[in-house]
Amino acid sequence: MEGFISPAHCLNEVVRAWTEYSTIREQEKTKRSEIEAWEKIDLAEIEAKRNFLIGYLDRSFDERATKFESLFQTVDRAISSNDNQQLCLTLQAIVELAKSSPFKDLADLATVKAALDDPDHVWEL
Repeated sequence: MEGFISPAHCLNEVVRAWTEYSTIREQEKTKRSEIEAWEKIDLAEIEAKRNFLIGYLDRSFDERATKFESLFQTVDRAISSNDNQQLCLTLQAIVELAKSSPFKDLADLATVKAALDDPDHVWEL
């Protein structure tokens, strides 16, 4: 009879296993809820950063387009009036503007944004 397991022991094992399963199931539900909350927060943060970056680039490229347009109008006027000095200066300005990148300002912009987000940052005027 040593190999015989009592029905009460079997019932206790089933109840113990069910209790353990229920506990683990609730823990995993809680973990999934925490992950979903974390996901929503991170996605919102990514979306905000994306919108900030796109807005910055839109304004930056709009500004550059306006500057280029203005400079090329000046080139046209300089050519029409045979003003070689004005033409030379304007072409140099166009080359300098073309060399600069709106992306280089992002590092400075990120620094300013980080300072704005930091409540302990000391602003010196």
